[in-house]
Amino acid sequence: MTKSTTTGERRNPVEVGVGMVARQHRTRFSGYPGALKYLNQCVNLEKLRPEAIDPDAFKLDRMRAILSALDNPHKAIRCVHIAGSKGKGSTTEMIASCLAECGYAVGVFTSPHLIDVRERIRIGRQQIAQADFTRIMLKLSSITEQIEAQYGPISYFEHLTAMALAYFRDQAVDLAVIECGLGGRLDSTNVVIPEVCAITQIQLEHTEILGETLEEIAAEKAGIFKQGIPAITVPQNQAVQDVLHEQAVEAGTRLLVLGEDMEFSKRFEADKTLGPHTRVCMTTALSEYEHLAVPLPGAHQAENCGLALAVLDRLRERGYETPEIKVASGLEKTHCHGRMEIFGAKPRILLDGAHTPDSLYALVSAIGSHIRYDSMVVIFGCAGDKKINDMLAAMARGADKIIFTRAKNTPRAADPLDLQKCFSKISPKMTQVARDIVHAFELAGSAVSRDDLVCVTGSFYLVGEARSELLERKKRRDRRG
Repeated sequence: MTKSTTTGERRNPVEVGVGMVARQHRTRFSGYPGALKYLNQCVNLEKLRPEAIDPDAFKLDRMRAILSALDNPHKAIRCVHIAGSKGKGSTTEMIASCLAECGYAVGVFTSPHLIDVRERIRIGRQQIAQADFTRIMLKLSSITEQIEAQYGPISYFEHLTAMALAYFRDQAVDLAVIECGLGGRLDSTNVVIPEVCAITQIQLEHTEILGETLEEIAAEKAGIFKQGIPAITVPQNQAVQDVLHEQAVEAGTRLLVLGEDMEFSKRFEADKTLGPHTRVCMTTALSEYEHLAVPLPGAHQAENCGLALAVLDRLRERGYETPEIKVASGLEKTHCHGRMEIFGAKPRILLDGAHTPDSLYALVSAIGSHIRYDSMVVIFGCAGDKKINDMLAAMARGADKIIFTRAKNTPRAADPLDLQKCFSKISPKMTQVARDIVHAFELAGSAVSRDDLVCVTGSFYLVGEARSELLERKKRRDRRG
């Protein structure tokens, strides 16, 4: 990573916490609950504030040692590797859905999860079974002491990355689509040698770890480029694009830019079947995708869809069969939970894990383009290390009222009272504070009518809690008949 700190004689609080967790790892377990408890004892960098993260947490040597102990599963699978700041998950899901429709057994590794950690590791839409999760975690637990003695504590994400690669190897998938976690260069997924690398839109994010400028962040993301492996990106800020080109040359490959090196166009339209939606065209020497409907709402998804098509084109160049008719059918079947996902009616509840200012601006625009409503109540919570004022300004553009809350058991989460105070300096719109998502739904329910919209956003963790609560409510209704 770009940044580092020196702790001297004083131990970093994460190192202290990791040490305690590492000792707990010696306890053997049996069954899925035990495997889940074992995993949850590991340091989860996704939930820590950046200043609490030890730079030594990012070590590819440790990841390679783990995989070596598992007989190097990453060397036995073929994959696509996706990095970027915005749109990684959507692009991953579109690629995976298209490949599955083309007849391939497709592994999917993505993050974060919304409800169940097994969402992160799938073949097609089928999550890893509890028995396989437990079996592989038992194997990982047996090598923990040996690895950590030499390389330091194994993180939550490293465990899951190793599990995904071992599972995909064991299940003999034809191809895996692997989404980077944080950054790229030192991300634990960056041990694979992919068929294609792709970079989605790059934004300012995790600046304490990845760097304070777009150019620094771009260099970290481009760390996934490999010699001779096709690399593709969407149109970027010119300075970002320059960095990506430089990094591609340094890695020994060529970067292709959607719309420059591959003919690409998009248009917004509406019809009786799909309503408001975007269509894209992409043409290369090998492929001709014409007027395909983007399966996910929002103008910002057009480039993600184009990037997915570009990846499929490069796979075709490498011998994979990706017929246009199958790709079109696969796009139609794309599902992406937690991204403009609507539950219920009267009022409708929309869930979207937008967690950067740009993502929130795109969400507000997409809602305005795709959904009719009288007024919108936003339930909002985010991490305290985000660009909060910019995020709140984005929300102020579309929300008629905001209810601030926070996800449970997430140390990074901002205090809802602090969010409310910040928002009061930006907008005079009505706000309330809720102690949790259930309370937030109660407050929203008393403030909306049947034609209004409730939007939950700002954090994937908050969206996950909201989705879990809504599914539980549906189960209770179904039981009552």
